[in-house]
Amino acid sequence: MGFSTEPHDDTLEHFEAHGAPPLPVADNSGWIEHEGARIWFASYGSGAPVVLLHGGLGHSGNWGYQVPALLEAGHRVVVIDSRGHGRSTRDARAYRYELMASDVLAVMDSLALERAAIVGWSDGACVAMALGLVAPARVAGVFFFGCNMDPSGTKEFVATPVIDRCFSRHRRDYARLSATPENFDAFVAAVSEMMRAEPNYTAHDLADIAVPVLIVQSEHDEFIQPEHAQHLARSIHGANLAVLPGVSHFAPLQRPALFNQVMLAFLQRVLS
Repeated sequence: MGFSTEPHDDTLEHFEAHGAPPLPVADNSGWIEHEGARIWFASYGSGAPVVLLHGGLGHSGNWGYQVPALLEAGHRVVVIDSRGHGRSTRDARAYRYELMASDVLAVMDSLALERAAIVGWSDGACVAMALGLVAPARVAGVFFFGCNMDPSGTKEFVATPVIDRCFSRHRRDYARLSATPENFDAFVAAVSEMMRAEPNYTAHDLADIAVPVLIVQSEHDEFIQPEHAQHLARSIHGANLAVLPGVSHFAPLQRPALFNQVMLAFLQRVLS
């Protein structure tokens, strides 16, 4: 597969200043009540369904480059703000990936979606993989981008200007969207606690995943060890590994054409 390497926003300066492009007007959007939280979603278009799950501290608007590409390819697209993120609320319980996976199933139930492909980015990828484990009949495939499945897969954190710009954007978006706009620092602490404790799946657990999986790793990912991506691809039956050249953990924003090309090829395979 040939990759487009045309630069877009590698430094995230545009993202910090402006965010991703606005999402299109939804056919259906709102909140569902589930497990002590109000979970926000939006649905666009028709066709083979794809659910997009954003990364930790972010929100559905971070998929602004992907939703139009998916609609153009003929998919129905559903975006979900994870509990406590974006427009969604949370209760006092600790964040857990499997709890967030149950939120996704509740949204799918409310939209009468029996089965969908799941595209997950970072924390959203872990939620997607948890869905593949606990509800395989509902999952046509998992596009697993930029995430670990046990603590050994992460790199030691090193702050960079790109990470700082993304964090700055997240802070502003949280203040704009959240029902608790003054609680950003507590929100970051709670999500960070989940990231320290979870996920913690073994190779034996991964071997039980029976849905199509593509492990997608950026060449310059700031958080995930490349060896871990290789380990996941080996441990999950039938999984493949794709490496995105020249980008980092923020590839959907940095070089959308590159990211979308790989995403759409996977979806064509699992949904056709």
